[in-house]
Amino acid sequence: MKLSIFFIDAFTSLPFKGNPAAVVPLNTWLPEAVMQAIAAENNLSETAFFVPDAEGKFPIRWFSPLKEIGFCGHATLASAYVMFKYDMASSPIIFSAPAVGDIAVSRLDNGLIEMDFPNRDPQPVADIPQALLDGLPARPAEVLKNQQAYIAVFDDEQVVRTMAPKLDKLRDLGPLDVAVTAPGGSHDFVSRYFWPSNGGGEDPVTGSIHAGLAPYWARRLKKNRLQAYQASRRGGELACRVEGDRVYVSGACVQYLEGAIDIQD
Repeated sequence: MKLSIFFIDAFTSLPFKGNPAAVVPLNTWLPEAVMQAIAAENNLSETAFFVPDAEGKFPIRWFSPLKEIGFCGHATLASAYVMFKYDMASSPIIFSAPAVGDIAVSRLDNGLIEMDFPNRDPQPVADIPQALLDGLPARPAEVLKNQQAYIAVFDDEQVVRTMAPKLDKLRDLGPLDVAVTAPGGSHDFVSRYFWPSNGGGEDPVTGSIHAGLAPYWARRLKKNRLQAYQASRRGGELACRVEGDRVYVSGACVQYLEGAIDIQD
């Protein structure tokens, strides 16, 4: 059995930047163990699989090299990019996943692709876990969390950019991951994302956590349109818009590879 596969750099207009995702379009679901094995073989932050359903939607599943993930932004962006490029669907595409419901993805006039996420506004943490404090080299000014991650807020962008956390300590916070963020100079805010219990280390660009970061910074900066930068080694640009109970996250994509997976029946 041969399956089409695409490697896409998401949240960037430059090759070898942003967050690489693998996209595998399917007609019917593969066994879960096979999808996990493909994701482990790809060894990217996520591999996305999707199928068409009878209602015209596309149920989507995301796998890191370690496990299935409930919500992934950059691989959704990459999947939509592939579908638009190869005329698999017209705009808007409706993906669906149990953890987040329907995700409408649209092609914008400026060339970006926009994803419509639920607002996952983080809430302050009264009792900060010791594993978080032990894992971060500097004490945050504020700690919040949502369904996905602890969010450690710092006052200095450079602290975020140069941070070298102790991943073995952060692993103890699983299943929650850890985002660190600060006000930006050339952007409204910057962030980084660490997920040792779910993905293995640092995620280059994390679209999903901006469903929480954007509402926080929108409230703090008193603006609903924000430009964000995820300051990993590869780096990524995200345009965010907060509208009530929805958060819109947009980005560009670049294709790196088109190929085929050969699975023995």
